[in-house]
Amino acid sequence: MTDDSEHRTSPELVADRRSVMLGISGFMAALAASDAAVAATPTRKIVDISVAIENDRPSDPPGLGPKVTYRGHKESAPGMAHFFPGLKPEDLPNGEGWAIEEVQLTTHNGTHLDAPYHYHSTMDNGKRALTIDEVPLEWCYRPGVKLDFRHLPDGHVVSAAEVEAELKRIGHELQPLDIVLVNTSAAAQYGTMAYLNSGCGMGREATLWLLERGVRVTGTDAWSWDVPFSFTAKRFEQTHDKSIIWEGHFAGIQIGYCHMEKLSNLDALPSTGFEVICMPVKIKGASAGWTRAVALVG
Repeated sequence: MTDDSEHRTSPELVADRRSVMLGISGFMAALAASDAAVAATPTRKIVDISVAIENDRPSDPPGLGPKVTYRGHKESAPGMAHFFPGLKPEDLPNGEGWAIEEVQLTTHNGTHLDAPYHYHSTMDNGKRALTIDEVPLEWCYRPGVKLDFRHLPDGHVVSAAEVEAELKRIGHELQPLDIVLVNTSAAAQYGTMAYLNSGCGMGREATLWLLERGVRVTGTDAWSWDVPFSFTAKRFEQTHDKSIIWEGHFAGIQIGYCHMEKLSNLDALPSTGFEVICMPVKIKGASAGWTRAVALVG
């Protein structure tokens, strides 16, 4: 077999080589342009707005906190060897097996997303309330807006007028499905016994004002979306007004929605210009699911 180039004229070979070189040059130029575009793409900062599930850090009423039991590598080696007949623990690298943890907690420990079912068996004025596995995931990855209410006193019930005023201050017009995060003074007390009684809470009026404008996911860095129970208990003792009990939560009976509780690092977020991702763990028929909530800034 002969090389075809032997039967081709010199000008043809030159043209082919020139075409190859132009192709390579074009590819390299495109690659450089791609690298430049990547370098010029604004970097989005990920802000962790979740708390850790851990032992011995006050974050829930006494007796209701999480319990994590840690099983170390040496401790678990015999259990790991059991799966492989004839294997001895000392046959494993340095005699170490896997590390595992046993966790005892409720769906409302740690940073979590409450489903409408948590508040009542019905929502939207009579429809069956959604459980956490039924919550539309489209609700859980949306633009965020932060309301800074750290200046409000502990136990204060936020009104619709105060929400409107804060939105006006930051220059934001709510859009349907915006995720609204409430930054309270409670965050500074997280991990102490004072946390449960700290921060303001969102009243029924304020909650419905948000929901009527298409908001379906909200969140707070306090223990509850509502006012701390200790304040509501005192008011109820004085007035016997049952409408003040869990009023922000019970607003979900009229319009179904979700909210996150025990958020953190909200002070690190701008008022707007970020997105929130808060996909809940999928627990069949449950009232809530844990979430590693994050904000994408920029």
